[in-house]
Amino acid sequence: MTKISSLIEKINGGNHPLFKELYGTDVNILKEQSERYTKLMYDFESAFMADDVQLFSSPGRTEIGGNHTDHNYGRVLAGAVNLDNIAVAAANGTNTIRIISAGYPEFQVELTYFKPNDSEFYTSTSLVKGIAAKMKENGYKIGGFDACIEGRVPKGSGLSSSASFEVLVGAIINNLFNDGKMSAVENAIIGQWSENNYFGKPCGLMDQTACSVGGLITIDFKDPANPIVKEVDFDFVSTGFALVITDVGGGHDDAASQAEYASLPTEMKSVAAVLGAKVLREVTLEQIVENIPIIRERTGDRAILRAYHFQGDNARVVEQVAALENNDFQSFLKMVVESGYSSYMYNQNIFDVVHKDEQVVSLALALSEMILKGSGAWRVHGGGFGGTIQAFVPQNKLDEYVKTLEHVYGKGTCHKLFIRAKGAVKLDL
Repeated sequence: MTKISSLIEKINGGNHPLFKELYGTDVNILKEQSERYTKLMYDFESAFMADDVQLFSSPGRTEIGGNHTDHNYGRVLAGAVNLDNIAVAAANGTNTIRIISAGYPEFQVELTYFKPNDSEFYTSTSLVKGIAAKMKENGYKIGGFDACIEGRVPKGSGLSSSASFEVLVGAIINNLFNDGKMSAVENAIIGQWSENNYFGKPCGLMDQTACSVGGLITIDFKDPANPIVKEVDFDFVSTGFALVITDVGGGHDDAASQAEYASLPTEMKSVAAVLGAKVLREVTLEQIVENIPIIRERTGDRAILRAYHFQGDNARVVEQVAALENNDFQSFLKMVVESGYSSYMYNQNIFDVVHKDEQVVSLALALSEMILKGSGAWRVHGGGFGGTIQAFVPQNKLDEYVKTLEHVYGKGTCHKLFIRAKGAVKLDL
């Protein structure tokens, strides 16, 4: 633990090497981040009447390769971004976890009863309880702590605010009570387990792993119970490109639209089923093509197109990783565009046919191509049918790109990001 006054002095207005690693080199941003941490420390002192604390940061994540591949046991490429959730925390010597998140009411978790409770589904309380329960089951020490948390990972942005929160809590318990000995991948697995079993949401492992490990990672879900996670050695910052995620809105919660979204994994699996398999990862493109006459009678043509997208994007992840490891950024950008076209033409998760007049993603992609063709890359980001798009934008076109997209979708809808090397960490200042 370190005194708040000492931590503020070490942060030095943001002029600390670790801050530059987490948030870049823009002087104004570093100053603002320094003020952010300072305010949260004072909030902690006011709320809990203590000033020996530790600081934590957990990033959001972006999907870079492998669109709608994970649910059919495919491969993905993902990265941690510089929008993060931060925490000021300290052990409190009790069996109670007390958390205050900016903009939300304080909540408490008692470390005496760990059984999942359906009435707590979809709450932060359930996530924290599940993480503590699983860490204890895995042989780690747990204990009561106080924390103030402030988040900059926007909800609904496709940047995984919930996964970032989960691995932040895991990092706090890991460092306060276990000397940081739990690995980043185990932290991710525990976060996912809690979300599945205590929060009530079935999810894959990509989000938590990207947030926990940091940098660029590729994950192979061929054996979903034991996914293979590999870090990719590439420095995005050195390319001079900005990663821009734009919130284009759209998306509907009505039953027809939900059925549209649900049709993606269902139709992919229906093609696999005709070939006697459970998921598309278990079949080859050659098998699909050879059996198209039989498959289309049972599934229709769209399912085959989606299966074609899966096979292409799943293979493309391997090629993207190879390009980055060989420092061939231009080939990587070309494959990002190819992935985007495949999502549009074959996977067909760009617009909802039920609300065909509302094509927010299509329009954003058209504007992106208008500005970036030949010099950048653009694609749908995440689930599709609305939400967000992703673009890699050269610095000389960044202002024009943001101005154009925000002219249509509103000021503040473009998030200028970079891939940060660190995942969920304690700040060792």
